[in-house]
Amino acid sequence: MTDKIIAFPNWAWPDAQQLTDVDFEVFRPRSPVRAGGVPIPSFGSLRGSSTPEKLPASGQAPRYCQRRRPESAKDRQAEPIHSKLITWFGDQPSAPFGVHQLVEIGKSSGKKAGDWYGPSIVAHILRKAVAKTSVAQTLAVYVAQDCTVYKEDVVRLCDLSPSQRPADPSNQAWKSVVILVPVRLGGEALNPSYIECVKNILKLDCCIGVIGGKPKHSLYFIGFQDEQLLYLDPHFCQPVVDVAQADFSLESFHCSSPKKMPFSRMDPSCTIGFYAKNKKDFESLCSAVSMALSSSKEKYPIFTFVEGQGQDYGLEGHSSNHGGPLAHILPPGPLSRSNNRRSSEEFVFL
Repeated sequence: MTDKIIAFPNWAWPDAQQLTDVDFEVFRPRSPVRAGGVPIPSFGSLRGSSTPEKLPASGQAPRYCQRRRPESAKDRQAEPIHSKLITWFGDQPSAPFGVHQLVEIGKSSGKKAGDWYGPSIVAHILRKAVAKTSVAQTLAVYVAQDCTVYKEDVVRLCDLSPSQRPADPSNQAWKSVVILVPVRLGGEALNPSYIECVKNILKLDCCIGVIGGKPKHSLYFIGFQDEQLLYLDPHFCQPVVDVAQADFSLESFHCSSPKKMPFSRMDPSCTIGFYAKNKKDFESLCSAVSMALSSSKEKYPIFTFVEGQGQDYGLEGHSSNHGGPLAHILPPGPLSRSNNRRSSEEFVFL
């Protein structure tokens, strides 16, 4: 998850706020948990935990190397698909999920390159990007409204055969779905009562991570270790890779050393992501996530699943997730008391 050096024609970087360094640590593997509940493999590198080579006979000092898993036949078979997916995120205007395309979509919300984007705005931009492209016709993105996932809205978005109800939901014609839930886990700082709940959510197989970070510093949380969140930082700039060329390098598109930060430093404004391949997975997702949400020490859950459609609850124009203006949900009360003060819900997106 890294940014590339990109040139936008006829555009100059405005007076942007200075990013501040934060005292984050490099992750050292020790039985952590990542989104999806699968233990994170060891990442050997000079900055992380690594295994030294045996001392050579010459008596030279031991060197540290990154041990790579031998490439299997399955890996080689998946490589063309892997490369194709990467091209969708290339630094070219034609890439459906590249930064150029996301900036273009952001214009409908009054955003331009160099502006600050919050987790809620980002969720809706991603939804529009998926709906706009022809390369992901079997994928849909649903964005929850007011911390509520309306099950019937998800079904209407994903069900390709509403007149057919097969006994086995896994065989039903159904779009895979990414569910994005913008939430706020406290006032100006993270409410510690939500930490255990966030941990339980990150353990789930259906969880794909959390878009969040610190004010003016976006991060992507992929798991946790004890009281530390594991994250990827999109602000590490690298030379652009021409994904239009054959056999382009994939090295810079992956991170071998995720970092960590205390839960206490997490900004309360974030977007939680989930994925369901089919209707059966969606039903399992609703059950598993609801159970994880019940672990919160707060009286009210972070968000909820309800039957029916958003329009049944007075959300006409918002429940379909197909059109309309991008929603940027701000909590009522003192948090929105001043238009002159930038909300802590905003992050560096570009």
